[in-house]
Amino acid sequence: MQTERRQYVTELFRSKFASDPELWARAPGRVDLMGSHTDYNLGYVLTLPISRDTWMAARANGSREVRVHAANFGEDDRFSLDAIAKTESCKWSNYLRGVAAVLQSKGLRLDGFDAVIHSTVPLESGLSSSAALECATAVVFRELGGWPLEPETMARLCQKAENEFVGVPCGILDQFSSCLGRKDCALLLDCRDLSTSPVPIASGVQVVICDTRARRQVGAAEYRLRRQQCEEGAARLGAAALRDVTPAQLEAGASQLPPEVLKRSRFIVEEDRRVLDLAAALGSGDRASIGRLLGESFAGARDLFEICSPPMIAMMQAMLAAPGVIGARQAGAGFGGCMVALVEEEQGEEFRAAVARHYAEATATIPEVYPVSASTGAGLLSEAL
Repeated sequence: MQTERRQYVTELFRSKFASDPELWARAPGRVDLMGSHTDYNLGYVLTLPISRDTWMAARANGSREVRVHAANFGEDDRFSLDAIAKTESCKWSNYLRGVAAVLQSKGLRLDGFDAVIHSTVPLESGLSSSAALECATAVVFRELGGWPLEPETMARLCQKAENEFVGVPCGILDQFSSCLGRKDCALLLDCRDLSTSPVPIASGVQVVICDTRARRQVGAAEYRLRRQQCEEGAARLGAAALRDVTPAQLEAGASQLPPEVLKRSRFIVEEDRRVLDLAAALGSGDRASIGRLLGESFAGARDLFEICSPPMIAMMQAMLAAPGVIGARQAGAGFGGCMVALVEEEQGEEFRAAVARHYAEATATIPEVYPVSASTGAGLLSEAL
């Protein structure tokens, strides 16, 4: 599969630029196993950088211009490194432009290049396709420029690009996941001090992505509103962030919060603690605890944080009814996109077939259901093969 993909991208590069690429960068998408919206509340997230990734085949062109072809869209774009501005015609290019602008603002020398981008991370589905594109872009600039860029710094700069250039107020989760992935384990990320710890996944447990095919927009007003409500909740409770609020403090200060702010705050406080509990249960293979924690997370997302949609509810029902399921929940920011299930590996095929059938019957939409494994972080493609 990798060989065929590489050949496809190489031939596309030749047709666009009449030469062969000289370097190959890649960066993975991610799925959060637990920790919805906890990142910008400076809490904990249990994240899995996944085997779906974005490739960028590139070659220096000896100019100050970046010329790119996005294979998934069949679109071309170009921009000058001497006049980087947002574009409305190719919005995906703003993630590249933003990374270039931020790197240049740090005094790093950038070289123009030609590139073909190909991604197996579904777009607008909650698996961080934008972060994967940003991080792959940063790797290309780093390699062509010949300067060092540590994974933690790369993640921060890519987040800055998305926040300030693209205009999406995301937390650090997506970029950190894409840059710091480790093979064969999930990552427990502390979003305050940005420390990470590897979390093994017990033998026999398979991670399965269940894509509702209902696209979502991360920059939508509802995402911004949730963040504002969380910040208001923390401020009214006298905390720097909801990560610092204990369940007892939340109950004691509940009367100070507007009803919606109280619901949002309650979800984050509870979700933060579920992350730590799931990290312990996942390594030990405690199926009962895994199922309970994932179910509580989905219920909170639906009833307290209100980020669920009818397709997500239909998918949750399909996942819970399928053979081999251990537990299931939302993924990403919600409002559609992908969901995630932990499944008994020996029943993986039965699970996937049943979910596809039940969801299609309920929604008249054929979903994508596929297993994923833990992936290494952003870097050269040769390092990941």
